[in-house]
Amino acid sequence: MFAVIKTGGKQYKVASGDMLRVERIAANAGETVQFNEVLMLGGDKPQVGAPLIEDAAVQAEVVDQIKGEKVINFVKRRRKHSSKRTKGHRQKLTLIKIGDILATGAGKSKVMAAVGTGSVSAAAVAAITGKFADEAAKPAKAKKAAAPKAAKKAAPKADAEPKAEKKAAPKKAAAKKSDGDDLSEISGVGPVIVGKLHAEGITTFAQIAAWTDADVEAIEEKLSFKGRVGREDWIAQAKELAKG
Repeated sequence: MFAVIKTGGKQYKVASGDMLRVERIAANAGETVQFNEVLMLGGDKPQVGAPLIEDAAVQAEVVDQIKGEKVINFVKRRRKHSSKRTKGHRQKLTLIKIGDILATGAGKSKVMAAVGTGSVSAAAVAAITGKFADEAAKPAKAKKAAAPKAAKKAAPKADAEPKAEKKAAPKKAAAKKSDGDDLSEISGVGPVIVGKLHAEGITTFAQIAAWTDADVEAIEEKLSFKGRVGREDWIAQAKELAKG
């Protein structure tokens, strides 16, 4: 007996005992999940769904959370920047072993439904994968944690005169202006994006120029840039601007 299931936007023909790689599922290794989107059941009494077969399911054991083979993406721009960039991507996958194929009784099985990581919160995905923070986000968090301490030190004493407070304010503003670069000079970076980058502690061209592929992937996922860093070649632009 075989079944055709749908998960992660793809369809798979499976039979009991098959090992399969699917789009990442929100489950830990060793857990059993159930695929409730069954399009077809084959065997002695074949069934075809319209589009799904009611109360049918396929159960599987999660073997491991893995990554697919590296896919190389080469981008070359001829007109505006005359630049080129090569970057790799490894799709996040889940390795599963197909178990029981249920023609009926899916609703009474009490097995956790297989849900893709795109449908759950980032905290749940972090708990499953064991990565509680991206390496690229750690420096930004450290800077945020240090900010309140600096504010306390810089805060004037209660006994200080009002005039001293007024004189100190322009100095703080000048310090903020002198720290960092004008990131809006990078093509494709507007005021909104500048604000998001500053919130992550990214204020200079040198920081962007030093980004690795892992840093780019983390910042794009966190700030929902969706490939914008590579598409507009921020790193190459930042390197040129950092030279002065």
